[in-house]
Amino acid sequence: MTRTAAKKSTTAEITRGSGNVFADLRLPDAEERQTKLRLVYALNAVIDRSRLSQAAAAARLGLNQPKVSALRNYKLEGFSVERLMTLLTTLDQDVEIVIRKKPRSRAAARISVVAG
Repeated sequence: MTRTAAKKSTTAEITRGSGNVFADLRLPDAEERQTKLRLVYALNAVIDRSRLSQAAAAARLGLNQPKVSALRNYKLEGFSVERLMTLLTTLDQDVEIVIRKKPRSRAAARISVVAG
């Protein structure tokens, strides 16, 4: 194989993601999955900052330890967006929902979670 042919065969096309890996993978309910992911990320950050063990987090959240383990491992099945927001408030976090008109520059409206 010539050097040019080898170079061509290893060149991969790179596509910029949308910012939502679930949408990029064309999974159903991509916006909801992304919202859950960001909520669980925020929840895990609070647990980390508080240095709670899974057992201690479970006691505080009113869950069993396997459910906390699922959250820690980003297994989102069985958790609704509403339940995740309630868990955050249980850990003394305010959850704010802001609704506004999308900018004209963006084709579609979106749901986003910003943790501060």
